Amino acid sequence: RQLRSGDPTAVWVPNAEQEAMRDPTRTRDDFKAREQKTRQQLDAFVLRHGYHWPSNKTRWTQAHYDWLESLTFEHAWLRIVLEEYIDAVKIVGARVATITDRMMKVLPQWSLAPLLDSLIALRGIDKISAMVLLGELGDISRFDSPKQLMAYLGLTPSEHGSGKRRRQGAVTLTGNSRARRTLVESAWSYRFRARKTMHLKRKGG
Repeated sequence: RQLRSGDPTAVWVPNAEQEAMRDPTRTRDDFKAREQKTRQQLDAFVLRHGYHWPSNKTRWTQAHYDWLESLTFEHAWLRIVLEEYIDAVKIVGARVATITDRMMKVLPQWSLAPLLDSLIALRGIDKISAMVLLGELGDISRFDSPKQLMAYLGLTPSEHGSGKRRRQGAVTLTGNSRARRTLVESAWSYRFRARKTMHLKRKGG
């Protein structure tokens, strides 16, 4: 009876390929979280012992690592701790780089790869961000409107009403959190003026 009346709502079910593509992006996400945590632990250790990297200089460059490795301590066992933290950061960073490289190599085999090329034309979205979005959402054309997509991601205001009163609150934060976080992070790029990166300059773009 409900089917005849059109009451049931269609539900998108990801196919096997779609499910499989989610795993690499989620694994990379896990590695990035570990990398961030390990870096925070190293930073906290260094600060706790009175060392400060200049705030106007970029962290996690070769110069930063050279500075970290030059630090000295009164007790030898503190040097051991420093070296272990540095090694841990480098190891997890290498894992992130490895899985990123392998994801790029299998990307052309994905049926949604052509759509990914369209997404990266938008400022703030790179290949990894596009892979996360498409991996979590599938073919975005299945949404009837941007408003429907935003509602699916929990980026629409919550609403509370009573009688004639209507009050909107914070965004609902329902739906897929990975896709929502990626889209929000990409949107932050629009705070800044568009500019040519070194990568584009090298390409002559």
